[in-house]
Amino acid sequence: MFTGIIEEIGKVQKIVKGRNKVELYIECKKVLQETKIGDSISVNGICLTVTNLGECWFCADVMPETISKTNFEKLTNNDNVNLERALMVNGRLGGHIVTGHIDGTGIIENIKKEENAIVFTIKASNDILKYIVNKGSVALDGTSLTVVTVNNQNFIVSIIPHTASKTIIGRKNIGDKINIECDILAKYVEKSLENKKNAHSITEQMLAENGFIDSVKTFMKTSETNP
Repeated sequence: MFTGIIEEIGKVQKIVKGRNKVELYIECKKVLQETKIGDSISVNGICLTVTNLGECWFCADVMPETISKTNFEKLTNNDNVNLERALMVNGRLGGHIVTGHIDGTGIIENIKKEENAIVFTIKASNDILKYIVNKGSVALDGTSLTVVTVNNQNFIVSIIPHTASKTIIGRKNIGDKINIECDILAKYVEKSLENKKNAHSITEQMLAENGFIDSVKTFMKTSETNP
């Protein structure tokens, strides 16, 4: 579990491609403090497990599916990445609840400066946009941001100079692909509503087809003969 508050910008040292996995070596410093093998670190919003580490680097295995479903597919040596260690129980939740499980990717359609803010327009699929709400939370490359507005084609976020300097979002260009994790609360709400909808669809015919009515009749007859 993460907060979406980026701790450090790391650099890709090397990418070692194996038969069924990719080993990702990240040069960094701050996120190595108190980190041990087996711990989780968010890399561009993707929860990865530390498999090896040194004084100024760590290594993590990345599955092929993760590569194909995120902007890792375009990752190369010397690329910068957002890094965040897993949230400690006694830590502050400065952003919002981020799981490190990417829902999909979006494309930066427009970047515009407005006084002390940088406004990003992100194009995304309907599968993503249905979870995006005005003034809600979204994680872009692992960074917790507030949604300014959303429509059926894209959504807009705004960042301040501090966020631009402390994350890789400030270095993004139009056309770049960005990892998106929607607010997990929206997904739980959707699941809850689906369950309520299914509950209302219970009919006598459905109960009969699944044997519930016959079971109840049998139970009633048994109860009558065995008071």
